[in-house]
Amino acid sequence: MHLRGVVLPDGEPRDLWVVNGRVRTRPVPGAQTVVDGGFLVPGLVDAHCHVGLGSQGGVELSEAVEQAITDRDAGTLLIRDCGSPIDTTPLQERLDLPRIIRSGRHIARPKRYNPYIGVEIESDLPSAVAEQVAYGDGWVKLVGDWIDRGVGDLAPLWTDDELAQAIKVAHDAGARVTAHVFGEDALPGLINAGIDCIEHGTGLTEDTISLMASRGTALVPTLINIETFPGIADKAGKYPAYADHMRSLHARVSATVSSAIEAGVPVYAGTDAGGGIQHGRIVDEIVSLHGVGMSATDAIGAASWNARSWLGFPSLVEGAAADIVVYDEDPRLNLDVLRSPRMIMLRGRIH
Repeated sequence: MHLRGVVLPDGEPRDLWVVNGRVRTRPVPGAQTVVDGGFLVPGLVDAHCHVGLGSQGGVELSEAVEQAITDRDAGTLLIRDCGSPIDTTPLQERLDLPRIIRSGRHIARPKRYNPYIGVEIESDLPSAVAEQVAYGDGWVKLVGDWIDRGVGDLAPLWTDDELAQAIKVAHDAGARVTAHVFGEDALPGLINAGIDCIEHGTGLTEDTISLMASRGTALVPTLINIETFPGIADKAGKYPAYADHMRSLHARVSATVSSAIEAGVPVYAGTDAGGGIQHGRIVDEIVSLHGVGMSATDAIGAASWNARSWLGFPSLVEGAAADIVVYDEDPRLNLDVLRSPRMIMLRGRIH
């Protein structure tokens, strides 16, 4: 197949050819032209997604397939599945579904996370991390903080020593580590231990933002999920300190993420789909990132070429996977264009 159009991020008109699911940049005799005009964007990325998770925990594999199709039809062709209670490896064999990078299951302490989702351990975090490294695809997901009912507010789950040992285990095995973190207190220990990414990060301060920037620690803020914080607070009547904390984190999230962007923290788009957030909302997250200070181009990049590079997938260059979304208009000028793809090509197949 042959495609002609303006290729992002360079913004230059180019011709691409697709052979056996791969991009070619040199003419292929006899190729059928399937796109002539428009804007060619490397397949979108949801860097925080939960395929296989529903509102009550794990779902049947057939429902997980439908979740992945919903994401695909929104242009998401690469997913970093940020923890799932079911084994989604069969989905990775499906040529019609987005590529899924699995993080295994969340690692938490008993009664310190949503039930039925993660692996709950009392101790020996390094061993639990080693198990999830073997089970996942190069990422491990920790629960960094959660409400401690004895304290009545968010509190860290792990000591600094536990984190340092566990993250070293993952790194020695060639894996990266990320962590769910809402509040402030867990962040210094995680970042100083060498964690690769922070999810949500609503409790970031000037000091921890500076620390992340200096270490190159990534942030996936899941802004559309943070909009659920007031509702969470409304249901936390027994824990007024926690409720007030969640409302405060929500109120300042725009300034927090804006400060992280300005400081040079690598920021990527993730929806937190699964459970309370519907799948297929990557464009909403891109729009939200633009709303807190990213340029339109950078917001698209956070869910496309920059995110793909971070996760080890090249964009539309010679030999890259032919994962392409085509739009009639320039999405850099109007992000709502991203809601109406003309064509979605995954692994060289048109959907």
